[in-house]
Amino acid sequence: MRKLFTSIFILVLMFSFTKTNVFAQGSTTSGISGKIVDEYDEPLIGATVIIKNTTIGATTDLEGNFEFNTESGKKEIVISFLGYDSKTLAVDVKEGEITKIGIIILKGSIIGLGSIDIVADRARERETPVALSNISKTKIEEQLGSRDIPMLMNITPSVYATVGGGGAGDARINVRGFNQNNVAIMINGVPINDMENGWVYWSNWDGIADATSSIQMQRGLSAVNLATPSVGGTMNIITNPAEHKAGGSAKFEYGSGNFIKTTFAGNSGLINDKYAVSASLVRKVGQGVIDKTWTDAWAYYFGASYILNETNRIEIYAIGAPQRHGQNLYKQNVAVYDQDYAKEIGVDDSTLMKFVEQDRFFNQNWGTVSKNYKGEQNWNGKSKDRYSSDFINERENFYNKPLVNLNWYSQWSEKLSQFTTIYYSGGEGGGTGTYGSFFRRDADGKLGDDDYKFYYGTSPWAWDLDTLITINSSNDPFAVIDRDSISRNNKESVGIIRNSRNNQSTIGAISKVKIKFDDNLKGAVGVDWRKAKIEHYREVRDLLGGDYYVYSGNEFDDANNYNKVLGDRIAYNFTNTVDWFGYFGQLEYSNEKITAYTTFGQSFLKYTYTNHFVRDTVDTSKELFSETDQIIGLQVKGGISYRPMDVLSVFGNYGYISKAPIFDDIIDDRSGTVADDPKNQKFKSFEFGAIYSTLSRNLNIKANYYSTYWTDRAMNIGIEKQDGTEGFIFVSGMDQLHTGVEFETNYKPIYLFEIGAMASFGNWKYVNNVKGEYKDYDGGEQTEEYNFYVKDLKVGDAPQTQFAVMLNIYPIKGLRLQFDSRHYSNHYAEWNPFSRTDETDKDQVWKTPSYMLFDFHTSYVINFSDFNLEIFCHIFNLFDEMYIQDAVDNSSYNGFYGYDNRFSHTVNSAEVFLGLPRTFNAGIKINL
Repeated sequence: MRKLFTSIFILVLMFSFTKTNVFAQGSTTSGISGKIVDEYDEPLIGATVIIKNTTIGATTDLEGNFEFNTESGKKEIVISFLGYDSKTLAVDVKEGEITKIGIIILKGSIIGLGSIDIVADRARERETPVALSNISKTKIEEQLGSRDIPMLMNITPSVYATVGGGGAGDARINVRGFNQNNVAIMINGVPINDMENGWVYWSNWDGIADATSSIQMQRGLSAVNLATPSVGGTMNIITNPAEHKAGGSAKFEYGSGNFIKTTFAGNSGLINDKYAVSASLVRKVGQGVIDKTWTDAWAYYFGASYILNETNRIEIYAIGAPQRHGQNLYKQNVAVYDQDYAKEIGVDDSTLMKFVEQDRFFNQNWGTVSKNYKGEQNWNGKSKDRYSSDFINERENFYNKPLVNLNWYSQWSEKLSQFTTIYYSGGEGGGTGTYGSFFRRDADGKLGDDDYKFYYGTSPWAWDLDTLITINSSNDPFAVIDRDSISRNNKESVGIIRNSRNNQSTIGAISKVKIKFDDNLKGAVGVDWRKAKIEHYREVRDLLGGDYYVYSGNEFDDANNYNKVLGDRIAYNFTNTVDWFGYFGQLEYSNEKITAYTTFGQSFLKYTYTNHFVRDTVDTSKELFSETDQIIGLQVKGGISYRPMDVLSVFGNYGYISKAPIFDDIIDDRSGTVADDPKNQKFKSFEFGAIYSTLSRNLNIKANYYSTYWTDRAMNIGIEKQDGTEGFIFVSGMDQLHTGVEFETNYKPIYLFEIGAMASFGNWKYVNNVKGEYKDYDGGEQTEEYNFYVKDLKVGDAPQTQFAVMLNIYPIKGLRLQFDSRHYSNHYAEWNPFSRTDETDKDQVWKTPSYMLFDFHTSYVINFSDFNLEIFCHIFNLFDEMYIQDAVDNSSYNGFYGYDNRFSHTVNSAEVFLGLPRTFNAGIKINL
């Protein structure tokens, strides 16, 4: 297979150069060609290029390219695009040649249709002194193939994204060794990280790629001038503006796992030179590649823009993705997936005997169920039929979190402008799981349950839902299984499927005022306000054959209300609020050679907690309530870019962040206890780099070095105070250092051939053992010591060495072939540094095997008079490589340690997710 791939590649390459020579030798027509882009190197589709005072010209295609024929001689061409400043160029057209004028950059006007970039704080390459990568709309369509949008970022340095267990929207992203908690994710400049824990749930934004015009990844502290701190980086997703050109598109896709997706999009065009509307609708279904990871989803996008007058403009954006999907959340010992592969990577024979091989599609989060069971399920306040008649997902995600922005742009004077966005995001949904007593069958078919009342031995086990349904639906108060019994009332469910709900409502506003002091010095000040209310509770989803479930944990219930039915709340029920206010100020100096900026920002946080199931200890008629004092965070950062010549730019930046603790580290969401003396975590970072770009822009090379020092990483420890109440306190002092170098290049020597590459080499590690003291109030005030032995151990969860090569070939007009290869190594498994409490445990974390993946993308565009038709195909993991994408060191669930703990920190004691096998996505797109 590899030889076949190599042969095809060589033939295509030879064909490409042959075509090039034919074109070059056979050209007898005079003309002009080039490419139009904006300030962020994004192609401007539909820009107009005409010879001055004539009607001779062309409009740009999907990549911003244009070409037209004209007579030889000296010409003036006028380049224009609505919302951007026009440009006039002199061109000397040679006889019998297509004169190439290279790349032309148009700058957006403030009240123009491209003004969303202003709110989104997009950095300018070669000017803004940060390490960044831009992903254009064209690249998204060429490479993503309807995967979760983080997967596209794997072609950028120091970024590692995986699909997790393989469920739709269950992806995650890691930047420079920092997970999503320390990476700022934004849509049109609005932060979308969870306000309680900082995480990003990509299933909430399933389908956003179809409405995305570009993505910018600013690695490191970034130059974004919000009070929002970003440590690993800032990922800015920019959606389609309300386009000025009328038209529409329809896309139909099919892929692995019986994946079917339909997308419709349309633009009104600019009407009466005042307003424009764009909208899209997506429908997506599929069975899933991994067993039972089905998806049932919609997505929508709406954008509208209205130009009030020459100095004011408003626009509105709305995006959402109501969806349900089956999940695979349990990692396995690698021996469960493939024992031959397990042997190859060093799994011991004794480990292989403990696990029964399944296959690489194995998923433990579901169980078969008889079609005779007709019980309904409840979610979002309604009772409905389950997804399938013959199985039930233990883990299912259902959520809808629309985001609505109202933006206002105003140019008060030549030197003063204002940009304000008001936004709302309201999420409703959650995930499912088990509650109460459940039954399992081990790999040999023996019956057991969650409480080990019955024996099960070999792994992996599987849910036995039919047994539980039989017990729940029985009129026998003592349902007998083998030799034991479960005491219960008639048709009382002893185990149920529950929903864990996470309903939230967030409103916010970001407002900036920009001041132009003179041609070189600019300033900006702004505010960032957010308020979130989040409901957390569990509810009965499926009674699994019974009539009710008994729950007595709500202190406000009496005995008459213990029997819970579909939709009733159980387990916990509390509401959290997060109040955020921040401000920032920024100065920027720029001339032909230098761009420098400095930013200062502060944020003010306050959290509250209300437990609706627990009475207040003082006034028992009220619900338990807790709140924190105001917590202050700050950031200071700045940088400078120097351009000694037109083709070279060098830059450096430095920043300091004092990050306030997240909600989960300050308030215990079961007891309501507020942590004593929580401390901010600190980040210090600097980087320097260089960018080389030829005048024709056919070669671009970037290189940079970074260093980020994370101090006072903290966790909380539960204690019992002298008065008998529960509490928890911070332990801090753990430090880690992330350093590395990054490279990125793109070379297009001829129109028919383009090659890109990236590489990153990281060294992420813990730099010190941690020792401290805290007071343990159990049995009187006593000083307790804590020690964590982590010095020189590697940070896990992402490869510290990455390479990628991307090759694009355009053998004939309209046809594109792309081959991508990615190599990952030095990937240490995920682990908890606060678990290393044994001084003798000094072994390095398990390092997963290195691997290399190949992807293939192709498309062919056929132009007709009124529309064009695009046929495309993506093949991911072209050679069906077996590899480990995610791992946990020393798993307490699926690890095997052997006698005397001899397999500790090895593949035997780890649990993993394998990467997906070869998959494909193909379809057609019609552009009007």
